[in-house]
Amino acid sequence: MKKILFCASFLFIAYTAEVKGQERARQYGFEFGVMSPGPLNAITDVVGVKVGQVTLLEGESIRTGVTAILPHDGNIFREKVPAAVYVGNGFGKLAGSTQIQELGNLETPIVLTNTLSVAAGLDGIIDYVFSFPENSAVQSVNAVVGETNDGGLNDIRGRHVKAHHVLSAIQRASAGPVQEGNVGAGTGTTAFGFKAGIGTSSRKLPASMGGYTVGVLVQANFGGVLQVDGLPLGKLLNQYSFRQNLESVDGSCMIVVATDAPIDHRNLERIAKRAMMGLARTGGIASNGSGDYVIAFSVHEGMRIPSDLREYSNEGRLPLLNDEVTGLFLATIEATEEAIANALFAAEDMKGKGGREIKALPKQRIRELIKAQKP
Repeated sequence: MKKILFCASFLFIAYTAEVKGQERARQYGFEFGVMSPGPLNAITDVVGVKVGQVTLLEGESIRTGVTAILPHDGNIFREKVPAAVYVGNGFGKLAGSTQIQELGNLETPIVLTNTLSVAAGLDGIIDYVFSFPENSAVQSVNAVVGETNDGGLNDIRGRHVKAHHVLSAIQRASAGPVQEGNVGAGTGTTAFGFKAGIGTSSRKLPASMGGYTVGVLVQANFGGVLQVDGLPLGKLLNQYSFRQNLESVDGSCMIVVATDAPIDHRNLERIAKRAMMGLARTGGIASNGSGDYVIAFSVHEGMRIPSDLREYSNEGRLPLLNDEVTGLFLATIEATEEAIANALFAAEDMKGKGGREIKALPKQRIRELIKAQKP
């Protein structure tokens, strides 16, 4: 269900918790690995995680937005969560990444937007942190903002995303189903030559492996030779990078991994590395011009890090041992692969800047190809 709000000269599209009419890859018979998804098959299956989105559409050239991911609904600056970053290919702008790597924690929501709106993302997050009365003396905020370049469809130089859009995305963040495709930071993005956008997926480990949940959200905007659950769709559809020229391979992918497992910074980085394996499963190649970044964090309450050291205690803090994280590796790989596929299957045709039109996946043709593959 869509709720339409007008503000200034922009059309905002905010989606309620109920996602209707949204197509996902599993509807076509794809299964993606051996682990079971969570009940929503979304990053919000990790309890406490919330997602908020603002979509900006105006005229023929504004096709952009903001996606915000919150690890919990408290004061994140005061209750930081362990986190890590892994860079698959660094042709991009991930604000706040060095402090995450240095200190091993996340102290703000994660915001995704377009390349030239990173500064607006920073301003919006800072406004959010300052909105808490208990943060009245705060003078330094490590705001975390990732991006991909949606300039193919969007008037990116117009810098239409403002701080208040970012703040709005954070404030409207909620648990429950997550809208995918042409929404939020994925409004103007493409992948493998098709319209893409925001995608999400999750995996629930069996009780024998701890019963933990891993959730992934992606902003897909990159190239390669598409394959879905092993089916070489790029080749079968005769649309893939290098078929005509080199330019079509470049782009970026932001990947956010959340888990409720008690994981410290070091093993979160190891988990983040596995997300790139999930990207590789889809046929992505992390080209020279691609900004492929993974941010991974744990919401486990026992692993939170208070800003006031007087509140800090090691009691009951039992991060998983190295031998216990392999299941989380597999869950991350599978959820990343499926999240990227969902970004493609949920997306719809879009016309944007300069009259350029990017088509979504040809769903009927894919049904025919799937049928032809069956014995």
